[in-house]
Amino acid sequence: MSRIYITGAGPGFADLLTVRAARVLGRAGAVLYDRLVSPEVLEMAAPGAELHDVGKVEGRQEIIQKLILELLEDCALRHEIVVRLKGGDPMVYGRGAEEWLWLVERGWDVEIVPGVSSAIAVPALAGIPLSFRGVAAGFAVVTGRRPDGPGQDWAAYANVDTLVVLMGVAARAEIAARLIQLGRSAETPVAFVENGASADERVTVSTLRQVAAGEVEVLPPAVIVVGEVVRLREKLAQAAGFDLGVDLRSLLQAGEAHAGQPC
Repeated sequence: MSRIYITGAGPGFADLLTVRAARVLGRAGAVLYDRLVSPEVLEMAAPGAELHDVGKVEGRQEIIQKLILELLEDCALRHEIVVRLKGGDPMVYGRGAEEWLWLVERGWDVEIVPGVSSAIAVPALAGIPLSFRGVAAGFAVVTGRRPDGPGQDWAAYANVDTLVVLMGVAARAEIAARLIQLGRSAETPVAFVENGASADERVTVSTLRQVAAGEVEVLPPAVIVVGEVVRLREKLAQAAGFDLGVDLRSLLQAGEAHAGQPC
């Protein structure tokens, strides 16, 4: 019987993929991938595998989702191994659980392959820890939009030490204004990490006040981090001897070069 792997592609670079994900990609007969999956991850698919770009288009999400499910079944009828590849982790705003349920209700054999979530990894790689003793005891990850229902209940998250917002670039001014209205300091630092874990990464640091005033230009995709941990970015970079303007790939390669050396 065919097996369908609902798989996390991680936040970007292929070397941030899990070993399990790399193994199933290398054996797949068909791969259905989302918009945020990097080209270098797709290069790890088995030679000759069918590659299907099933990235969502604004305003047509539900139509495309239905087509994805039908295509998954079609591929599973023709291949022993099918990989449904999603950016980050498939269970974090990736509809992984919805697809899993739909498939198992129809009798398909499904395995979940977790991925490194962009919500945690992208800020970390940009030098922003989500928790830090004496600064932030906890964090919350929320979506910046609810296309199928009422707006986000920001009151439930306004006072969380560190707030990570995914898919919130378009509504950034409204989100910032609402957080201020709910009592968050207007001078709370905010970081936008565009195209995280890629050679095109760009980090913009601002405040809730500036974001609410529409003064911050950002392009999606970007992970938004709200909280005092953002101030640690410059301190950590200085302590590590890193130039914040240096390309992320260079930093990762430098880390690999030192791996295994005595501490």
